[in-house]
Amino acid sequence: MSTSPSTSASDGAPEIDERTKRRAFIICVAVAALTILDLSKVNVGLPSIEASLGAGPSELQSIVAGYALAFGLALVPAGRIGDIASRRTMFLIGVSLFTLTSLACALAPNTTFLLIFRFLQGIAAGIQMPQVIGLLQQLFQGAERARAFGTFGATIGLSTAFGPTIGGLLIFVGGEQDGWRLLFWMNIPLGIALLFFAARLLPRKQMAPSGPADLDPVGIALLGGAILTLMLPFVLTTGGPTDDPRRWFFLIGAVAFAAAFTLWEHRYADRGKTPVVRFALFKLGSYRNGLLIATAYFAALPATFLLTTLYLQQGLGLQAVFAGMVTIPFALVSAVTASIGGRLVEKRGRSLVVTGLAVVLVGFGLAVLAATLSPRELTPWLMAAALAVAGLGGGFVISPNQTLTLADVPVSEGGVAGSMGQLGQRIGTAIGVAAASSTFFSTLYAEGGGSDAGLAIYHDSYRNGLLVSLSLIAVALVLGIFDLRQRVKAA
Repeated sequence: MSTSPSTSASDGAPEIDERTKRRAFIICVAVAALTILDLSKVNVGLPSIEASLGAGPSELQSIVAGYALAFGLALVPAGRIGDIASRRTMFLIGVSLFTLTSLACALAPNTTFLLIFRFLQGIAAGIQMPQVIGLLQQLFQGAERARAFGTFGATIGLSTAFGPTIGGLLIFVGGEQDGWRLLFWMNIPLGIALLFFAARLLPRKQMAPSGPADLDPVGIALLGGAILTLMLPFVLTTGGPTDDPRRWFFLIGAVAFAAAFTLWEHRYADRGKTPVVRFALFKLGSYRNGLLIATAYFAALPATFLLTTLYLQQGLGLQAVFAGMVTIPFALVSAVTASIGGRLVEKRGRSLVVTGLAVVLVGFGLAVLAATLSPRELTPWLMAAALAVAGLGGGFVISPNQTLTLADVPVSEGGVAGSMGQLGQRIGTAIGVAAASSTFFSTLYAEGGGSDAGLAIYHDSYRNGLLVSLSLIAVALVLGIFDLRQRVKAA
């Protein structure tokens, strides 16, 4: 049943007319797409950056990893500030900073400047993304919210899958030497337009948070330390012989920071103040299980696209733009099924997500078979068909899981709850990409691969790397079945 403005008001949220809601929704989804695109489209520009600025392997790794790391660091505090102050204001700050840092990246005269502004761009992404989730929670309720998250999930899937294609096309247009600058120039007119419409159309009022409105700077610092030390060893993992094994000692720091954060937050709450993260949220089975499923799924999805692009470019010798096109069927099919999933999730619930994960597992398995067993001239076409199968299930995962995860979360906690979900996805991405890509490259190095490596070596590398992704999808599937059984018992 459609939710009217009066229904929204009965939930404690300010009344918002339907026309304003639709326009604000379009802005939110567009910003989410722009944010996620920068996680994937820059990957295909690394050879161009190397040729233009003379960047080395560690610097290229940092250009990708720095964005993801900064993204993860900013998510939770930005979500908390948006919840207690103004999501609209934080949204405008995030989009403004994202646009300015994109301009700085496009004009970067050397690698050092690019690294610095790429990190700042990641912080901007971490500021704006939790506001998107919080605003969707604020704007929609009930079945309307499910449909909204259906479209949102379709957008995330399209952005993730289309990123390599868009990046490859811009490199093709701009040339190998300076084509990478177009990856950042693209954000500037889009960012300015979104900033203009956001300032005019986003709601100025929001539901006040329950309880005291504290920022808890000590808790934010401790959580930041835990995120940094957890993600850092994974984003520094390349699978090459120069990887420093001492990087794993950072995980000891992650455990120490996490323990200190948990202890501080409990004591902070006992003093009658509001902590950064309400641990009571994790008592909600729908929220806790949904976060775990999303973390495992996003550990597998970007890693799969990255390895597929590497295999097609390095193994089969396809140009970046054509390698990126192989992922288009996944994007298109998942967009359709995500929209359908948004309508079915109220009726099918967690079983829809479980079905989707099973189909994704089959589709990615078929991609491995197509890559390693088919004739070379047919491989890209068969891999595209396999990814279409995976996309059929993928649309039933992201948006329905998002809806189920936030279904029982109060609207006033929407920003921080959504940012924790995004944080789980970013951590999952860092771990999954590190595990899958290091497996890919370690197999390549172990079998004597290099610029003149034979296709058989790339077969082995791709197969071994994709086995990591398939294992992570299997973990998400097991978690989904566990949550489904819990819901059946509760019913």
